[in-house]
Amino acid sequence: MSARLCDALGIDVPLLQAGMGGVAGPELAGAVSEAGAGGCLALYKERPEHIPELIERVRKRTGRPFGINIIPEVVGDARAEEQLSAALGALPDHAFLTFFGLPGPRCTELLRRVRRPAGRGGGRTAGRAVVVQVGSAADAGRAADQGADVVVLQNRRAGGHLLGDREAGELIAGVRHTHPHLPLVTAGGIGDGRDLAAAERRGADGALCGTLFVPAQESDAHPVFKERVLRGGSAETVVTGLYRVGWPGRRHRVLRTPVTDAGPGLPEAFISTTEHHGRRYPVPRYSAATPTRHCTGRIEEMAMYCGESVDRVHSGATAAAIVTEFRRRYEQHER
Repeated sequence: MSARLCDALGIDVPLLQAGMGGVAGPELAGAVSEAGAGGCLALYKERPEHIPELIERVRKRTGRPFGINIIPEVVGDARAEEQLSAALGALPDHAFLTFFGLPGPRCTELLRRVRRPAGRGGGRTAGRAVVVQVGSAADAGRAADQGADVVVLQNRRAGGHLLGDREAGELIAGVRHTHPHLPLVTAGGIGDGRDLAAAERRGADGALCGTLFVPAQESDAHPVFKERVLRGGSAETVVTGLYRVGWPGRRHRVLRTPVTDAGPGLPEAFISTTEHHGRRYPVPRYSAATPTRHCTGRIEEMAMYCGESVDRVHSGATAAAIVTEFRRRYEQHER
């Protein structure tokens, strides 16, 4: 088993769960980490004052390392800094920090100010590792220069919000050549442990998976979303810029819906409602919001993020069972 990622984050299985907004709540993050992989709490657009409570809910479910995910591109650099500051005050020392895309100047400066040595492993952020997800070799180099302890390389087969369009092998090889000792995680096209074993032979140290965990019992995804993933195939995924409300300018890989079939000409009406911290909010058509268990309305039209790995995702079991099966297949094929 690859030790580089596990050593960097203190986990047993070189598998990270994606910080999927609306889906990766405290229950899923805690269950994945307790099973030995790297669970991740999605902060997405969370207000800073809610973050300590969410982190405490994860801590009640596991004493093992887990991460929090911040998306500066969505909330802006200033709000991302506020989220990070709130998280740093609540996270245990063994937790790790993950960013979708490069941290902005304010987050980078905050990380620099709190950074302190952590023994033989080199510098760490208050004892915590920093994981940055990118989609190109150039951004991987920038992440390393900013002090990332782990870099996630998202390839063209990934679901959700797309950062790049390179094939996995090409991306891994290019970054491994320039950063031979940096822990590299591949994201996209990993549906089970056999895929990870193959990726490690190409130079990866682990995998980040989102689609794999959407159907998990602890996932906050809506039952319709879970069922679509369980019976779907990669041919049913499409890359689109239609789901732009709340996340403009970013392409997304989703399962086909009536919205993707119809294109941009549908009326821009409210199609569902969702609940967040006890309040209900309308969800417009073309919103980037994913359907959660709190949503009601026309779920079939909402953005159901899904990668090409869906061909090998068939389990709606507990997160622990999913991680256990993933590890079993990985260990069978790693040599």
